[in-house]
Amino acid sequence: MIAIIGVLVALLLPAVQAAREAARRTQCANHLKQLALGTLLHVDTHQHLPTGGWSWYWTGDPDRGFDKRQPGGWSFTVLPFVEQRPLFELGAGKSVAGKKPEFSRRNSTPVGLFYCPTRRPPRALPNVHQTVNADPVTSAARTDYAANSGTDQGAWWNASGTDDPSFADAPGFAYPDFHSTGTGVIYSISTVKLRDITDGTSHTYVLGEKYLNADNYTNSQEGTDNNAVYSGFDWDWQRWHGNGLVRDRKGLSDWLSFGGPHPGGANMAFCDGSVRHIPFSIDKTTHTNHCHKSDGNVSN
Repeated sequence: MIAIIGVLVALLLPAVQAAREAARRTQCANHLKQLALGTLLHVDTHQHLPTGGWSWYWTGDPDRGFDKRQPGGWSFTVLPFVEQRPLFELGAGKSVAGKKPEFSRRNSTPVGLFYCPTRRPPRALPNVHQTVNADPVTSAARTDYAANSGTDQGAWWNASGTDDPSFADAPGFAYPDFHSTGTGVIYSISTVKLRDITDGTSHTYVLGEKYLNADNYTNSQEGTDNNAVYSGFDWDWQRWHGNGLVRDRKGLSDWLSFGGPHPGGANMAFCDGSVRHIPFSIDKTTHTNHCHKSDGNVSN
């Protein structure tokens, strides 16, 4: 009898594990759906998709709006549109010094929507890098999702050297312009409008699961998973067409690609708000076409 029970358990266990993973994959897709809808609500309010922000040296500032003046990236400016306005508004109206402890509190606060349940639970992880406009933190929130920055890694604004972002408000100050290399929809200091996505919103990624070395899910030792999520442009939450869609594996670092831990494929959100489970075997040309908003090469 014991032997029979052992055989039945061995037969049932894979089915139970598969059912649990299917549920986690669905929950992951729901997280991505809510984030994608948040970007569209951002468009309704501000007429452009969330900006990619300045650089990882800066965390978001609620007093600096939603365009190129905002040092924080998409994962900060989407907060008011995914029922996280109190987190977004921490430090609002305070001095540069007064904001720093509030911003550090936000940097340490995880939001479940940013985490894939197959990969890890929503919690702050050991922090490696600090932001200049916040007090240092020993642990920081992360994200398992990244924005589509296109087909060219391009450039970013390495705006540092001070803890006060108001230097960019000086009369005549010239922001860098990355539109020529910004083939995606969210990149450094971007303000992409839906009309700029001439290949069609249903054919162009807006967000997706990021690839991550499976050895480093919780230790912050990966170069693409070691910053507080509410900061500006960084590989932690920006991805390109890279090497296609890549399934998480141990020992492989890939700073450019989308991917994830699910069997068979990754969840990807498109600019129309839809979410699809895209197989890892997707043709690389098709995947690249989904990463470019306006090259005229449209793939279904």
